[in-house]
Amino acid sequence: MSNTLLQTAAANLKKAVPLMLKYRIPTTPTNYALWYAYVGEQNPLLNQELDIAVKQNQTCSPVTSELLYRKHVADPVELNVREMRKNLDVMVCELSQSLKDTNSDTETFQTQIDKDFKKLSNLENQGFSLEQVIGIVRNIVKESSSIRSSTVSFTEQLQKAQSEIDTLKTRLAESEKDMLFDALTNVLNRRAFNDDIEAQISSDPAGTCLILIDIDHFKIFNDNFGHQLGDLVLKTVAKRTQEACRDGIKLYRFGGEEFAIIVPSSQFRVARQLAEAIRRALEKLSVKDRRNDKVIDSITASFGVAEWKPKQNVSQLIEATDTLLYEAKRLGRNRVMPIAN
Repeated sequence: MSNTLLQTAAANLKKAVPLMLKYRIPTTPTNYALWYAYVGEQNPLLNQELDIAVKQNQTCSPVTSELLYRKHVADPVELNVREMRKNLDVMVCELSQSLKDTNSDTETFQTQIDKDFKKLSNLENQGFSLEQVIGIVRNIVKESSSIRSSTVSFTEQLQKAQSEIDTLKTRLAESEKDMLFDALTNVLNRRAFNDDIEAQISSDPAGTCLILIDIDHFKIFNDNFGHQLGDLVLKTVAKRTQEACRDGIKLYRFGGEEFAIIVPSSQFRVARQLAEAIRRALEKLSVKDRRNDKVIDSITASFGVAEWKPKQNVSQLIEATDTLLYEAKRLGRNRVMPIAN
């Protein structure tokens, strides 16, 4: 690496590390790469999206960081892709060896060329015959052909590797949702929730609110109309709820017919108002059973809303919210608990 590149790398790291500390970004390899790219200012879209995320939450959640990293930095991630990693490792080793071989051939070629030109120089000084010159030129042509063959081979390997890497990146993009997104509803999954809530409570818990949502009488949809219509209800509820989540507020499928919403750096009143707005929006939903054209318009949900309290850990916050959710169901469902003052 040239001195200029080293100086640039050092300068970028000096910019990136203080920003990570300022916004309480964990010092993981992924985050280093993301913020290194950010301070390099080579990708305006990355900078814009990262600025928005930080502005909304005064930090960048693990899931948001991971998604931005994959989208803009495009490095392999740990999924069910050990085989992909192994393939990449093999390609790197092969290319590395090919590069060494090509470099070695090039050095040999350079040495031989130097000898041949020295011979030509000596012949010029000492007098030379046509046969001697032709012999040296033939040798140069032979060596040139050899190095060209080596270079062509390496170029072909590079092209093949690029094609395989493009295929792997496509497969990674396709499998990305299996890692962070729920396949049915297309919202973030429980794993993403666990990562984000842990990070939020660890770094900036004050004002953090949690909303838990449970679709009322969901078992009835499945029993009376079949699982296909039950799945449709889940997707419809998720879509309508997702539309209400803005400004850094995220929706997750918590499990079964339950969803969770993390409202960072807010106020309990704001979170409760959001829950009430979503509850009213869900009341207006309807889905159609395509088998008999019957319209189902009795979709409702119960909500529990809790705000983080000092010294409370993640499990205690979830438990407090869950208790309020079940209180809402006990009191007749289709309501937000606690009741507004």
